[in-house]
Amino acid sequence: MRTRNVRPSPLFLGLIAATIAGGALTILDNKFAYTAGVVILVLGGWAVSLCLHEFGHAYTAFRGGDYEVRAKGYLSLDIRRYTDPVFSIVLPVLFLLIGGIPLPGGAVWLNRHAMRNKRVQSWVSLAGPLTNLAIGVLLIVAVRVFFDPSLVETTRIGNTTYVAPDPSTSILAAGLSYLAFLQIFAFVLNILPLPGLDGWGAIEPWLSYQAKAFGAKARPWAPLILFAVLLGIPQVGSAFSDLIDSAFRAIGGQAGYSAFGQLTFKFWN
Repeated sequence: MRTRNVRPSPLFLGLIAATIAGGALTILDNKFAYTAGVVILVLGGWAVSLCLHEFGHAYTAFRGGDYEVRAKGYLSLDIRRYTDPVFSIVLPVLFLLIGGIPLPGGAVWLNRHAMRNKRVQSWVSLAGPLTNLAIGVLLIVAVRVFFDPSLVETTRIGNTTYVAPDPSTSILAAGLSYLAFLQIFAFVLNILPLPGLDGWGAIEPWLSYQAKAFGAKARPWAPLILFAVLLGIPQVGSAFSDLIDSAFRAIGGQAGYSAFGQLTFKFWN
């Protein structure tokens, strides 16, 4: 069976363990402990989701005819197979810490010529963002099921107002909600039809030769320009954040928990 080709690496399991450990720290009634817990939970959870995002691309490609991904180790969920130390780890973490933007950091090199048809190629590109969406929805459901959504919106944080929850009972919900928010952010960001993003990859098989040539030239620069605009032009960044926030709320996310989770994660602010 093809599922036997999927063997989670010890490093991936270690990332999951670190994320769980971060979650455990958030339930301690100690500010240093629960702040460190949120940071570990979010960074560890983001690393896990990066592995699952790239695995989604690879596994869909494998099922679609590109059997080379197995030899490349992409089915192992080993983060080292998907990353470059600077562009896949350092820069994404820096963007996340400074601007709260979940920069897509991983990459899998796929043989599109081996895939059966254009539809498969499109689904391969969509598999990564849809994985982020699925993770975000699961986290949102977990928060709604296991935690009391009791935040009262009375104190302004950005464009919205919140009251911080009781740290002894709700920090874990805040950290999970912020991680869920980042997953929805990553989904919307990656689904944009811009060269270098998965949304472009989904439509690229159906484009003309000229459009594909343009995309190939713009691919290294278009995402960087997008991120520079989001960070450098406050009005654009704010409008995009409002869009993500609306999507997060529409899915059922608790915006109060997410906002407090972000504030706890960015403890230096």
